[in-house]
Amino acid sequence: MVILYDQFNLPDDIFEIIFATEQQKVVASMLIEYMKKHDDVIGKTEMSMFATKLHDGTLVEVQESDMPGPKKKEMKISYNKRQFYDRILTPMKSMGLVDYDLYKKNYRISDKFNKNLIRIGLMWVREINK
Repeated sequence: MVILYDQFNLPDDIFEIIFATEQQKVVASMLIEYMKKHDDVIGKTEMSMFATKLHDGTLVEVQESDMPGPKKKEMKISYNKRQFYDRILTPMKSMGLVDYDLYKKNYRISDKFNKNLIRIGLMWVREINK
């Protein structure tokens, strides 16, 4: 996955940098919040239930971006289960935001994304010092 960003206009939300559409940002954020509520770890079955619930449509509170202050509105969000795995979960796993333990069959929030970005930064410093 390619992340393109403008260093002078970095948004406050990490999901706005990583994901292309507003719906993807909301769904990824919902997933991380769901995992946080379950001590940063959920099983394969729980992930499937989350995806199914999302597929069926669920209510979510979102911040109205054009309104200043803490105004929130409820909206129903529905996201195809297959697309959830292809466009949300798989990229999050490949970037190191989420880990999947093959033996325990669970998903865990990971800090590998941070470590990889530090490694990329070091690669850049080595390149300019050549």
